[in-house]
Amino acid sequence: MSQDSAAATEAVRKLSGRRRREVVAVLLFSGGPIFESSIPLSVFGIDRQDAGVPRYRLLVCGGEEGPLRTTGGLELTAPYGLEAISRAGTVVVPAWRSITSPPPAEALDALRRAHEEGARIVGLCTGAFVLAAAGLLDGRPATTHWMYAPTLAKRYPSVHVDPRELFVDDGDVLTSAGTAAGIDLCLHIVRTDHGTEAAGALARRLVVPPRRSGGQERYLDRSLPEEIGSDPLAEVVAWALEHLHEQFDVETLAARAYMSRRTFDRRFRSLTGSAPLQWLITQRVLQAQRLLETSEYSVDEVAGRCGFRSPVALRGHFRRQLGSSPAAYRAAYRARRPQGGNAEALAPAIEPTVPAQGTSAGRRATAAATPPGPHAVTSATVGAGQPEHGKPGPDAYSAGRPALPGQRSAP
Repeated sequence: MSQDSAAATEAVRKLSGRRRREVVAVLLFSGGPIFESSIPLSVFGIDRQDAGVPRYRLLVCGGEEGPLRTTGGLELTAPYGLEAISRAGTVVVPAWRSITSPPPAEALDALRRAHEEGARIVGLCTGAFVLAAAGLLDGRPATTHWMYAPTLAKRYPSVHVDPRELFVDDGDVLTSAGTAAGIDLCLHIVRTDHGTEAAGALARRLVVPPRRSGGQERYLDRSLPEEIGSDPLAEVVAWALEHLHEQFDVETLAARAYMSRRTFDRRFRSLTGSAPLQWLITQRVLQAQRLLETSEYSVDEVAGRCGFRSPVALRGHFRRQLGSSPAAYRAAYRARRPQGGNAEALAPAIEPTVPAQGTSAGRRATAAATPPGPHAVTSATVGAGQPEHGKPGPDAYSAGRPALPGQRSAP
């Protein structure tokens, strides 16, 4: 058993006698996207024993009265209802139909009972909102699609939302980021249950990497949640984005908002789920990306035009956020761009396999392999290049943009 499996097993409650870990219930609702819904069905519902993949028993359960309408107007009829969840040792909730609407009370009760009886509860993408509504994420680390992470953090303040991870394994409750990250989490579950060889065999069948390195940071959009548009802080945020070429710190932003630093930090986090310092550093890195792609400025000049105090500070933050030096990023971008004409069509560079993200072993390996990233920065001055050691917390949400050439997609 791997370190990840051992750590997860310690955190799992004793499984009720009538439940079996290999029995997987997938809870479907009307309005759910078909892709996320199909991931656990494909992973756990197809017999691949000929390829060395242990077999699971799949129970597709309707979380409400059917037929269930999904993407493209398709109608689905689930063969089981909520009562079948009582036999499952693993319950998967794919993406929820709307982050603004509450899940059915009966489904939430079924999830709570399953968890109390030791079942492993899994939320894919916005399925985390269902788990949070059931109270299963209270006081726990969790992730979801980066676009909805601030909303999850704001609506459920007791949940430690970390939108950097592709998935988070907290023992008996697991969550993943959006869409394809659900595959990563399902593969992780197979790896936890049956080992690396079984997960590798399944990954080959699915034609996906058995493990992917990185996180979803590189996919983050630079925009802030819509809720901030009518807030007084919106003007301060807009000013910061227009003056990234200047050297200023969070105290400057707090002064412009006529707030103390502590009040500003609290207000910014409550609106965005992000620490203002981390958000500001990320915006400077994003500006550096754009200049490296579109200009002939040297790395030193790019650092100055993005508000970093030195090229060393730029290189450190750039590498920690994007896994590449500024010079290597520019070279990869220019080398690949002619092949496809746009960033989205470019082939990713191959990176070595690393421990799964979102697990204790993965975090230990990442911490040992790289210096503390900007998520651990506590210095009040942006660009000083002197981050302190610290464990990333729920306020680590950073606004960003999609992946670019020369970078591998996250795990």
